Amino acid sequence: MKKLVLFAAVLMVSLSGINSAKAQVSLNINIGSQPVWGPTGYDHVDYYYFPDIDAYYYVPSGQYIYANGGRWVWTNSLPAQYGNFDLYRAYKVVINEPKPYLRNNIYVTRYSKYKNYGGRQTIIRDSRDTKYYVVKGHPNYNQRPTVVVRNNNRPTRVVERNVTRPAQNGRPQRNDNKNNRPERNRGEGRGNERH
Repeated sequence: MKKLVLFAAVLMVSLSGINSAKAQVSLNINIGSQPVWGPTGYDHVDYYYFPDIDAYYYVPSGQYIYANGGRWVWTNSLPAQYGNFDLYRAYKVVINEPKPYLRNNIYVTRYSKYKNYGGRQTIIRDSRDTKYYVVKGHPNYNQRPTVVVRNNNRPTRVVERNVTRPAQNGRPQRNDNKNNRPERNRGEGRGNERH
């Protein structure tokens, strides 16, 4: 009986470890939630800090956070006072800490050198990395990536999967193996000819 109880306890601990590992993976990747103006290179982002305007963007809710009259205000869009602020050209700092706006003085000091930064970050919208095709607003949003097949000592060939080609004979043609087979002689004399 003791062995059975011990086995059950070990099994429960193992299963809970697997579930927490699954939860950890799903929480650590949020590429599809990131905005197209966000910088590339991050699988997970909680906040962006904008040194130019001393404001934040919270990725999970898609809201901007800025100081107004000594309070932090959360809104779905930036107010008119930031009308000339260009999210695509501005420098963004990725912050993965809870409520960074409550320690704003640290971020102002640390990133003030990036205020009016002349350099350019590569943003998600301009990336050709297929992992960003899940970001709404990306030019290739929801397109399936091209598969590159490489064989030893053979040239590389590109295979496009499930892509519709222009219509031939009034019917769209799919670019898959079925349409790459030679046509058989259908119709007249089928099966009557012998060679």
